Parts: sequence; C-alpha cells; structure tokens
Amino acid sequence: MTQTLIRPETPVVPPPSPPRRRRRKDPGRYLRLHLPLVLYLLFTLIPFYWMLVFALRPAGATSLVPWPITFEHFDTVWNGVGFGLFFQNSLIIGVGTLVVVTVFALMGGYALARFRFRGQRVFLLALLCTQFIPGAMMLIPLFVIFKSAGLLNSLTGLVIADTAFQLPLALILMSGFVRNVPVELEEAAMVDGCTRLRAFFAVTLPQLKPALVAVGSFAFIGAWNNFLFALMFASKQDKFTLPVGLSYALGEFNTDFGALAAGGVVAAVPVVLVFAVVQRFLVQGLSAGAVKG
Repeated sequence: MTQTLIRPETPVVPPPSPPRRRRRKDPGRYLRLHLPLVLYLLFTLIPFYWMLVFALRPAGATSLVPWPITFEHFDTVWNGVGFGLFFQNSLIIGVGTLVVVTVFALMGGYALARFRFRGQRVFLLALLCTQFIPGAMMLIPLFVIFKSAGLLNSLTGLVIADTAFQLPLALILMSGFVRNVPVELEEAAMVDGCTRLRAFFAVTLPQLKPALVAVGSFAFIGAWNNFLFALMFASKQDKFTLPVGLSYALGEFNTDFGALAAGGVVAAVPVVLVFAVVQRFLVQGLSAGAVKG
C-alpha cells in the first residue's frame, strides 16, 4: 500500500504594496487655513485685552500693558457703585431661570417626543415662530401683566420674563434630545415591571445629562446677559442686574473707563467660567442626534 505524501501548502505572500508617495507640504494650504482663524481670534480677543488693560492699569495711565497692576477700579465698582448687589441679583435671576427652564423643558420635551396628540405639529410650529419675535415686542404686554400682578421691581418677575423668552427654544431642543434616546429602553424597563415614571428616571434621564447641561447653560447665559427686561421691569436700584448697572456707569459728561472696564470684567467672568466647566458636556449635548446609530 503506497502512501501519498501531502506537501505542505506554500504560504501565499501578498505582493508588496507600492511605496506610499509622501505628500508634499503646501505652505499655502496652512496659510489659507490658519490665517482666517488667527484674524478672527485677534478680532475677538483684542476688545477683551483692552478691557483688561483699562481695568488693571492706574487711572490716567496710557500704557499698552497694565503695569503697575492695580485693583482700585474693581474696588470702586464692587463697593462704591454697588456691583456686589448687582452681581447677586444677576446670579439669582440666572440660576432661577436655569432651574425653571430646565425642569419645564424636560417635562415638555419628553411629552412632545414620546406622545402624539392633536395639534402637535401646529404647537411645534408656534414654538418655532416665537423665536422670530423680537423681545422688544413683548415689553408692553408683559409690563401690563406684571403691573397688574404686582411683579414689577421684583426678581421673581424677571425670572418669569426670562423663562418666557428662553423656554420655547429649550422645549424644541429637549424634544430632539429625547427622541435620540431609543424608546425601546423604556419599553424594556416597563416590561420588567417599572412604571413609566420610574423608567424615565432610571433609563431616560441618565442619557439626557448632556442635553440638560446644554439647555441649562443657554438659559443661564441668556438670563445673565438680558438687558432689556431688567431695564424695563426693575426701576429700583436694589433690583438692578449687571447689564443695567453697566449702563448706569456711563456718565453724562464724564465716564470712568477704568471702572466701566472693571465692571465688564466682573460681568464676563461668570460666563467664561460656565463655558469652561460645561464645554465638554455642551458639545456632546449639541451633537446628540446628529449621527444616528
């Protein structure tokens, strides 16, 4: 009986890949890409630099660099002008608007995303159309309502006004974020014995943390920077906010630019800190739903 020898298969060696051609560096490409960014960065940062120069250099100095550094302007606006109280009022209004807008946007956005009801498209269209109405057109009806309700010269009235202005966009954004969370997760939780409310808190709400940060930060910044409502609905100085206080720092015949710049720094620092802290969640929240998968 003859035995057949099985020859081992010769391994298949793939043909050598052709050498990669090195891309030639194009200096013009980097110039076209980075030059507009540098110009935009300078256009954005130079006003802030001048504000810091005026706020930190002594009164009467004309140097381009704040040296020697002084904090007398900050002491003037914080203690003399009363910016400490204005800062407190702005913080109360901003945090109050953040909480109210976030809670109502979460409830309304979930209802718009998970339920179908008659007139839903019309309601969403009405919410969208409110973004085309200038805030100045809301002054007279809001003023009449607040006067009859006794909400003039109160921080509560300003929180309500800012909430009415910020809530429609927050509802639209939150409904989109909720739609991005698969409804099958909630259905699976309800099959396991959870109620809809418990499924919402256990499954959906943890997925909406970036969305809550995005909506809340926009509400806070909008209320913090709102000048028109604070000017019209608060005539007493103890109810002024930072934007209104800055406007009253402009004198009729003479303006202390150092104190005005220091007040601008005080008003800008919380906004910068908020975006520095939440920017990671903000980008994640705004990009939620952009790619489905």
